[in-house]
Amino acid sequence: MNPITISTIINAPIHIVWEYWTQEKHITNWNFASTDWHCPSAKNNLTEGGEFHYTMAAKDNTMSFDFWGTYQKIEIEKSLEIILGDERKVSVYFEVISNGTLVTETFDPEEVNPIELQQTGWQMILDNFKNYVER
Repeated sequence: MNPITISTIINAPIHIVWEYWTQEKHITNWNFASTDWHCPSAKNNLTEGGEFHYTMAAKDNTMSFDFWGTYQKIEIEKSLEIILGDERKVSVYFEVISNGTLVTETFDPEEVNPIELQQTGWQMILDNFKNYVER
C-alpha cells in the first residue's frame, strides 16, 4: 500500500512548533482526534533509538491503547523518522514558510481500517495540534 500524506500550515515559528510537537507537557494537550478522546500520558525519549509512548484513551474509559514508536533519525526542527510498534514507517517534516511552519506527515497505512478513515483520523490529530499551537 502507498503511504498516506497529510499536512497543515501553522501560524507560529518553527522552534515553537517543534517544542509543542516533542515535549510531553504539550503532547498530552493535542494528541487525540476528537473531543471524546484524550492523551492522559506521554513519554518521549527524543533521541535516535529512543521511544515515545502516548496513551490514547476514550474519556468514558471504554477504550485505550499505547501508541508508540522508535526514533530512527532526528533532525532538530527539520524532520523525524519513526518506526511504529507495528513496524509501519512515519516521517514528519517541519518547514519554515512565509506565513509560519508547514508540518507534513507521511505514514504507512495499517491493514484494518479503510485508507480514508486513517487519513481523516491522522489529519484530525494534526488539526488539533495546529489549534493548540495557535492558541
